[in-house]
Amino acid sequence: MQHKESDTQIACVRWFRLQYPRLAWLLISIPNGGRRDIVTGKILKAEGAVAGASDLILLLRRGDFGCLCIEMKTRKGKQSDSQKAWQKVMESFGNKYVICRDVTSFINEINNYLKIKNMAED
Repeated sequence: MQHKESDTQIACVRWFRLQYPRLAWLLISIPNGGRRDIVTGKILKAEGAVAGASDLILLLRRGDFGCLCIEMKTRKGKQSDSQKAWQKVMESFGNKYVICRDVTSFINEINNYLKIKNMAED
C-alpha cells in the first residue's frame, strides 16, 4: 500500500475507533500490501492470504449484507484485476463492497452502512 493510502487508512481506523468504540474490534485490516520476500509470501499464502482482499473488513451484519468490505485507494488509484475478482466474489455472497478514496468517503460509507436495519430490528 502506498504511504498516502496508508495514511488515509490510519486516519479512517482512528476515526472509527473513536466514533464507535463498541465496534472497534469488528473493523479489521487485511495486510496484503507491502513488499515481501518470496519465503514470507509463500508462508502468508499458505496461512490464507488472498490476493485482492479488501484493505478493511467490518465484520458486522447489516440488513442483507454479511459484512462491509472496504478497499482504500488514492484519488487516482485503480483496482487490480485480483481486487475486482475479489469484489465480485464478496458481492456474490451477499457482502457490501466499497472503495474509499479519503476520510470523508469512509465516514459516509460507514455511517450509511450502520444505518441499515437488520431484519431482527424491524
